[in-house]
Parts: sequence; C-alpha cells; structure tokens
Amino acid sequence: MSTAFQPDDALAQWRRAVERRLAALLPAEAAGVAGAMQAAVLTPGKRLRPLLVLAVGEALGARGPGLLDFACAVEMIHCASLVLDDMPAMDDARLRRGQPTVHLRFGEDVAMLAAVALVSEACRVAASAPALRAPARARAVQVLCEAVGPLGLVRGQYRDLHEGAGARSAAAAAETNDQKTGVLFAAALELSACAAGRARAVPDLRRAALAIGQAFQLRDDLEDLLPAGEGREDPLQDAGKSTVVQLLGADAVRRSVDAHLGQARQALRSALGRDDALLTGLLRRAFPETPQPLAADFPDRAVPAWHRVGDVPLSVAT
Repeated sequence: MSTAFQPDDALAQWRRAVERRLAALLPAEAAGVAGAMQAAVLTPGKRLRPLLVLAVGEALGARGPGLLDFACAVEMIHCASLVLDDMPAMDDARLRRGQPTVHLRFGEDVAMLAAVALVSEACRVAASAPALRAPARARAVQVLCEAVGPLGLVRGQYRDLHEGAGARSAAAAAETNDQKTGVLFAAALELSACAAGRARAVPDLRRAALAIGQAFQLRDDLEDLLPAGEGREDPLQDAGKSTVVQLLGADAVRRSVDAHLGQARQALRSALGRDDALLTGLLRRAFPETPQPLAADFPDRAVPAWHRVGDVPLSVAT
C-alpha cells in the first residue's frame, strides 16, 4: 500500500542532510577560528537558503552530492554575513539563533577571521563539488563571489548602515533589501540551475529569488516592531532607520509580503513549468503567517508599484 507524498517529511530529511554535511565540511577543532566557524554555522537555524537550493535543483532535475555541497556553500556565505552583521560596528547584536553572537563568545578579532574563513570555505566547497561538470562549478564560484561583493551583500549592508538613518524613498529602501538580502537568494537559485544544467531557467529563478528576498526582509522589518520576547532577539534594532515599514506602515507591508510571495510562486512556476509541492511547502513553512493559499493563486494581486522585483540591475547575471 503506497503512502501519500509528504513535503514536510522530505524537507526534514533534506534539512538533516544539510546539517550533517555542514558538520563534515567544517574544520573539526573546537577552539579559535574553527570553533567560531562551527558556532556560526552549526547553531540550529531555518536553513531556508540551502533547502531552496535542494528543492529547486531537484525540481530542475539535478541529482547527486554536488547539489548538496552547493547548498552548504550558500549557507556558509549566509552565516558569514550574519557574523559580520552582528558586529558592534554594524548592527551590534547580542543574540543570534537564541545564542550569544559569535563576537561575544569568541571576540571581535576571531569573529572577523571566522567570517572570512567561511566565505573562503564556501568557494572551496563549490569549486570542488563532486559529480558536477567543471563549468558548473566555476560558474557557482563566480555567482557566490558576485553575491558577496561590492554590488551585492557588501553594497547592501553599506547602504543600510550609511543611508538607512536618513530620508529615503520606499523604492530606495527596497533596492537596499535586494542587495543585502535578495542577491543571496538569487545566488542560491542560480546554483540550483548550475547543478541541473538549466541556464535558461535563471531569469525566472532570479525573479523568484528577489521576490522571496523582499518578502523575507519586509517580514524581518515587521518583526522588529515586536517587543522583546515576542519573536525578536534584538527588538527595535532598526529604530531610527527609514525602513519600508516606517515609510508605508505595517498594514501595507503585510500586504506586500503576501504579494511578493505570490510573485515568487508565479516565477517559480514559469521556471519549472509546473507547481512544485516541495517548494510550496517550503515557502509556507518559511512564511507561516501568510494567508493560505498564497497570493500566486490570485494573479490579479500585483506587487506594489513602488518596487517590482527585477527592476534593479545587479551583478548576479542571468
């Protein structure tokens, strides 16, 4: 007797595979830079980005251990960015994933070195991913470097630090969100296409990724309004910043989160040629507060005119 396919069961298996592979890829020492790397990466988290790599890669036809290594490389980049974001000169955060931030546990010097080491390891892992062709591995390294670099995460964080406190439009705030959040989602989905040899899917995947990035960042800005103990580790961290929430209000931003997720679903459907149960389940787990069904089931619900994904030229090329 066959049993019905359960997306949550498959996602849980993938998550365990990601956790095991990350632990195997990191250096084994428990102290110093290696210990800080482990703390940054192995503290339990959502693993949304590597799960997206796996779900999209599988949907595109990718198989084998190389796809898992691509997923782990993306998560290493993400964790490195969190270490840097939490530093006193940046967001000055004290908690990350329920634990003291890496710089508080190991010192600022070790935290900076661990972040650099994680970026380097991510590139090494992508460059040596097994069972994938050399051009796919080379493109993956290029995509990751572009996502981190001066037109990606670095630029987004710089703009957030230096422009966020001043007056800016909602479109400018959304462009910063693309650069500090969306580009790594875009890199994740492009690595899925690299592993599957499906370059033609990249434009649609990029649109989906930037929409997910907008929804993720807007939801993060909404959570910053919550008091301590109600879902936010460092409440009011964005106090004084001109976020989209401050500019347009919480109700408008909640509607925008739903609309961006709808755009993401539509773009994924275009890239894959169908709806995918695993991706649908993953997005619903990542955004449980979004009304069901998601906005993609209502094609007349559009992303607000102040920001439409794909309008901002970035370095993660299609």
